[in-house]
Amino acid sequence: MMGHMASEETRTMTPPTGRSAAAHDAGKPGGAATRAWTVRLLVLGIVLSALNLRPAITSLGALLEEVRDGLGMSGSVAGLLTSVPPLCFAVFGVMAPRLARRFGAGAVVCAGMAAIATGLLVRPYAGGTAGFLAGSALALMGIAVSNVLMPVIVKHWFPDRVGSMTGLYSMALALGTALAAAVTVPLTDTLGGSWQTGLALWAGLAVAAVLPWLPFVRGRATPPVAGEEAAGATQTPGPVSPSASAEHARVEAPRLRMTRSRTAWALAVFFGLQATAAYITMGWMAQIFRDAGVPAGTAGLLLAVTMVMGVPLAFVIPRLATRLPHQGPIVLALGVCGLAGYAGLYLAPAAGAWAWAVLLGVANCAFPLALTMVGMRARTGQGVARLSAFAQSTGYLISIPGPLLVGVLYQHSGGWGLPIALMSALMIPQMVVGFLAGRDRTVEDEAAR
Repeated sequence: MMGHMASEETRTMTPPTGRSAAAHDAGKPGGAATRAWTVRLLVLGIVLSALNLRPAITSLGALLEEVRDGLGMSGSVAGLLTSVPPLCFAVFGVMAPRLARRFGAGAVVCAGMAAIATGLLVRPYAGGTAGFLAGSALALMGIAVSNVLMPVIVKHWFPDRVGSMTGLYSMALALGTALAAAVTVPLTDTLGGSWQTGLALWAGLAVAAVLPWLPFVRGRATPPVAGEEAAGATQTPGPVSPSASAEHARVEAPRLRMTRSRTAWALAVFFGLQATAAYITMGWMAQIFRDAGVPAGTAGLLLAVTMVMGVPLAFVIPRLATRLPHQGPIVLALGVCGLAGYAGLYLAPAAGAWAWAVLLGVANCAFPLALTMVGMRARTGQGVARLSAFAQSTGYLISIPGPLLVGVLYQHSGGWGLPIALMSALMIPQMVVGFLAGRDRTVEDEAAR
């Protein structure tokens, strides 16, 4: 499927401008073959990178009880641990456009994959809670910058295929999320029962994701950088002076102030609330089932079912969203599924476990929808870069208290009634702001006022 899509993109995409080697070779013999090779490699890099954006989190969720026992964590400290991902995404994600302007998006994503591999390998053996948190933060830093830059790369290289490429990326992300949730416990048992080994083995997948980006680091075919998007987003193909591109970016940058855009704020809050629900689910859902009497292996499979729902839906929802003038109805449908899943967790967590896992998996597809709306709510590459950084960084800041509060409520109430009530209550404003973010508007029209 990737090969077919890559060849299709080669015919329809707008060739990158600025420092791209593929664009430079466009008029040379073999230039078309070079572009085709570059696009195929880029698609492979996007897919492998997406596979690595959640195993650091869901593998931990599957083994959270073992990690807590091994490191002597209380419920509140475990809640802090589940809040580390959005904190890192907020802090490091905002740096991604600046890093991309300086080093190139491909180099930053490559470094991000290397950081994920290193963090996953180090954290189980660092010794103590502080070392575990430090290793997790390193891996999450790599995830954060890649999270922000993926929509930018898709928007620039595949401007006519934003929906399908976002769907492919989101589908791979969901697949990696589900795979880690499903197989971490059985692999841990097979490899001797050590939770350290069960967590560290995911470093190998991240190492594989480094390889497709190496040619972009060496400059043979550099993906777009955020600052160059302003110059290249609306031009016809052809070489562009790097100095002229940079000057254009400096002139255009002050005109886009995301804090002035109501759409940007609505999208950021929507992103934050869906991230809150997702990280509570990834961090705590397996434990909810285990406390209800479900065996650990089955609880991991239930979490995997929740995550794997995103594989087909993450490909369908972005394509559907790009065909609708208003994405609000999709937001509302996903929210209703989430409310139904939470009600089931409260009333009959074990008896209807598989149904609740499916419903919450559907609700979690608010994430690919949010990514798609980032690409749709901006007209230019520069707008997408700034909106992606603003929505994700602000959104992840908003999501930080949620998993931590769930841990505190669980610790002090001794049950899951209050945490589930909190999850249900947060779904209502998520539906409201998502409906507002789905209106057919662009941030350039609002942020330039």
